[in-house]
Amino acid sequence: MEFKAILFDCDGVLVDSEPITHGVLRDLLAESGWDMPLTECMRHFIGRTVRSQAALIESHTGQPLTDAWMATFYARRDAQLHARLQPIEGVLDAVRAAHALTGGRIACASGADRGKLVLQLGKTGLAGWFGPHVFSGHELPRTKPFPDVYLAAAAALGAAPEHCLVIEDTPTGIQAGVAAGATVWAYCPQAEQAGALRAAGAHDVFTAMGELPARWAAAPEG
Repeated sequence: MEFKAILFDCDGVLVDSEPITHGVLRDLLAESGWDMPLTECMRHFIGRTVRSQAALIESHTGQPLTDAWMATFYARRDAQLHARLQPIEGVLDAVRAAHALTGGRIACASGADRGKLVLQLGKTGLAGWFGPHVFSGHELPRTKPFPDVYLAAAAALGAAPEHCLVIEDTPTGIQAGVAAGATVWAYCPQAEQAGALRAAGAHDVFTAMGELPARWAAAPEG
């Protein structure tokens, strides 16, 4: 299949940010009265914005989720990302191959806030490949699992959604790509998670970014 555009999620797909971000979130929630293991924090929050889980947070902490609390979270998160963030192994070559395959029609389409996206893409040397085609669900009427961010990215690249390939790693993101009408492949380095990603609607699952160029070449017409 000759995809006209390739749309990448960011966290967990382009950059290995999830343990860093959720480690900061876990610690701040513990300070606020909700102590839990990192694995539980990631289960609650991966693929979701913190604000979308305000009721859950408030039920455990007994405190309102304020703008000041969010500002503290963003500041601590960004400091840790700046210090520790790394790209997903093999992703630089995969993005380069995607750029060549589509004549430059690639985008980053994320549920994260723009400040985080700019920091992460810049820190890992990926920003130049995407240029202006970086889309945040925070800036659209609805974020994932709704399709808005993927529809916006496809429109900006001049590609019909059904001719786009989405690379995702969470059920929430997969649902967004499927709802947009795109083909969705799930990056899943941990095999035990593959079933949940397929159940969310992923058309294919792969375990390493280095597999992508060969998979594009072998994808059946349709």
